[in-house]
Amino acid sequence: MTKKAAGEAVLAAKQRLGIGWAQLAEAIGRPPAWTVAALLGQHPVPEAEARIVVQVLELDDDVRWALQAQPTRGSLESPVPTDPTIYRFYEVLQVYGPAIKELIHEEFGDGIMSAINFRLDVRREADPAGDRVVVTLDGKFLPYQW
Repeated sequence: MTKKAAGEAVLAAKQRLGIGWAQLAEAIGRPPAWTVAALLGQHPVPEAEARIVVQVLELDDDVRWALQAQPTRGSLESPVPTDPTIYRFYEVLQVYGPAIKELIHEEFGDGIMSAINFRLDVRREADPAGDRVVVTLDGKFLPYQW
């Protein structure tokens, strides 16, 4: 079984059982964003956590083995994402990427934000004009070293 097929099995089981991502994250003791990314194939899931996931979702060992496998990270279906939600992030980086880069360099110097030593949070914020989606990207600064 591939990681993609395992992710599809996870999604189907979640829907069938009415289990949310927050419940799965709590069951394995991991942050929700990491849990979703891992169960959709972007991180290897440690054995103990993989066992819990397949138990909670009533899945088999083929899924567990696939969840534990090393992934090919960053593998979207196309170079430019077509899903509207994912595309909006692509659009944000096209518009604001150079500004973000400039602000990072001005504040920290020559370097990058790590996507390895990294945390992500997604939350809802009430607003009279319509609820807001608040996405926090929190990565360690890594200076270039020559």
